[in-house]
Amino acid sequence: KLEEFLNLTQLKTSLKEAILLDYYTAGFWWAKEMNFSLNQLSGFMDLLNFALENLSGKHMTLGDNLKELERAMSGIGETESEERGDLNLFSIEQAKAIIDYLVTSLFKHYKAYEFLFHGPRGEPVISNE
Repeated sequence: KLEEFLNLTQLKTSLKEAILLDYYTAGFWWAKEMNFSLNQLSGFMDLLNFALENLSGKHMTLGDNLKELERAMSGIGETESEERGDLNLFSIEQAKAIIDYLVTSLFKHYKAYEFLFHGPRGEPVISNE
């Protein structure tokens, strides 16, 4: 289902698409294991996309992306919605777990993701073999 939702059309021959599917699938299952509600799950997936888009589309450095994440999550635990949406759906403990997850899943591997999105391209794959 995620493959269709993310519009990944070259999954069998594109390492980039396979990595993106793995990234979102792992995040989805982690959030399910955290027993997030449907709204929390949606907000979490938005945060995953936000951090990845900062890297892939906006070419943000690790430091800048961490600052953006801090701004996006600064309203968690407060009663009013913040600019990034209704992130007060998360408790402080859940927010800490989300940050830990993003650190281990994306930020510790930031150079690899930068290479994936902005590194030189290799030879095109001719067949599935």
